[in-house]
Amino acid sequence: MIVIFDLDGTLIDSAPDIHATANAVLADEGLGQLDLATVRGFVGRGVPHLVDRLLGAHGIADPVRAERMTANLVARYEGAVGLTAPYPGVGAVLKHLRGRGDVLGVCTNKPLAPAMAVLRHLGLDQYFDAVAGGDSGLPRKPDPAPLLDTLARLGGGTAAYVGDSEVDAESARAAGLPFLMFTEGYRSAAAETLPHHAMFSDFAELPGLLDLL
Repeated sequence: MIVIFDLDGTLIDSAPDIHATANAVLADEGLGQLDLATVRGFVGRGVPHLVDRLLGAHGIADPVRAERMTANLVARYEGAVGLTAPYPGVGAVLKHLRGRGDVLGVCTNKPLAPAMAVLRHLGLDQYFDAVAGGDSGLPRKPDPAPLLDTLARLGGGTAAYVGDSEVDAESARAAGLPFLMFTEGYRSAAAETLPHHAMFSDFAELPGLLDLL
């Protein structure tokens, strides 16, 4: 089976690094700091959306400023890995899935360079045959294009998508893939209100759920 994962809020808890980077960019602009819960709520739709939400929290809509902040955030974020950790059990489950013959990939709205940097830092890159970032030139999730492209890069066939958010649920639905929802990630809506085939809070549950598809 092909198993494609979201990254932030699914495989890794990256909100502390995103929060610290966002506040550094805000400080560069002379703007006030935001708390972790607020910034976590902005994660999942890519860097331009995050920057728009950061400015919106200060009552600002300025495309020129947003472009400058986006470039600053991307530059800062590539090396911002020190506060990020995998969710418990992630490494062991990825190793198990690869060992039994599953083909694994990542499809994230995070730009590719910081996505690869954090996967390498955490030693998770070895498990994936394809990693798709939000700056690939394709529309970002929830558009199904990047997910379908990742599936094609992995050879096509029976597949599932594992994610944590409204964006992931909609992307899987649009791509026609079963969606397995990790409930401990970044999400605004209640998990049970989103379309899914199964939910899990512990990664040890994932192989068994995949076997039921």
